Amino acid sequence: MKEDRSSQAYWKATLSLLFKILILWFLVSFGAGILFADMLNSIHLGGYPLGFWFAQQGSIYIFIALIFYYAKKMGDIDRRFNVQEE
Repeated sequence: MKEDRSSQAYWKATLSLLFKILILWFLVSFGAGILFADMLNSIHLGGYPLGFWFAQQGSIYIFIALIFYYAKKMGDIDRRFNVQEE
């Protein structure tokens, strides 16, 4: 019974992290690159409109950062529930 609650809490924490990361990824890639590109294009980064920059490069940088963030946070979650790999 205790193990069942622990595994449910583990998966709840895991899915919560995944859901948050996917929302952020969507906002950056689809939101900043497409939906809000016209508003962001009034700001320039390195000589390019910010909406264009997000569509071409920024979303990739954010995606790579999210991979490292996910690995770090999953390690924290694994240690909290004592399921880490040695």
